[in-house]
Order: sequence, then C-alpha cells, then structure tokens
Amino acid sequence: MNQKIEPASLHERDVEKTVGKLLRTGVIIASIVVLAGGTLYLKTYGGLARPDYHIFKGEESSLITFDGIFKGLFTAKPAGIIQFGVLLLILTPIFRILFSLVAFAIERDRLYVCITLIVLSIILASTFGGLNI
Repeated sequence: MNQKIEPASLHERDVEKTVGKLLRTGVIIASIVVLAGGTLYLKTYGGLARPDYHIFKGEESSLITFDGIFKGLFTAKPAGIIQFGVLLLILTPIFRILFSLVAFAIERDRLYVCITLIVLSIILASTFGGLNI
C-alpha cells in the first residue's frame, strides 16, 4: 500500500501548485485594484447627471498607454486605477508563462522551453504589439 512518490512527480506537483497560486493571486489583486478604482469612480462621479448612451465615447487617449495608465494610477484618477487593474489582469497569464518557462529551464526540458518561448512571443506580440509605448 505504500507508494513511493518520485522526485520528478513531486516537483511537477509543486510547479502546478505554484502556478495555481500565481494565477489566483494575480486575479485577486487585479480584482481588488479594479474594485478600489470603481469605488473611487462612483464616489467621484456617481452623483452626476446620467450619461447619454446614444453617443459612444471611448476611453481617454491618455489611458491606453503604459505611461498614461501609470500617471492615472499615481494621480489617483479612478479610470487610471481601473485601467491598471485591467493591465494586471492581462499580465497575470504572462507571468504564468514566464514562471513555466523558468521551471522548464530548470528541468532542462528543451522541447517545452522552445514551445513556451513560442507561446510567450505570440502572446507578447498580440498583447503589446498595438500599444503606443
């Protein structure tokens, strides 16, 4: 009945648990930041007249760049805080891929390192390729 656990499977299980914690923590932190920004937004603009939804008004151009998002965050602009939370949510799976890349490199698994690098490059190109940094 006693089963031996191989070190490789134990290591894989540790990596899986760490990846799960990383994803969970990233989503929770992003949610808290967005909630804080949304609360501040409602406190600041909640009592104003209702907006006209017949006319679409996109996001301010200052909040679609990293520079603008960080300026909005550090000046406590509610929309900047919300945008920062969304940015954290977008970065969470990217950090997961980076962590997996390091774990595969430590295991010296060249095939998975190559595959992970390809996935990472595709995600980075599609996520940040169109931004004005």
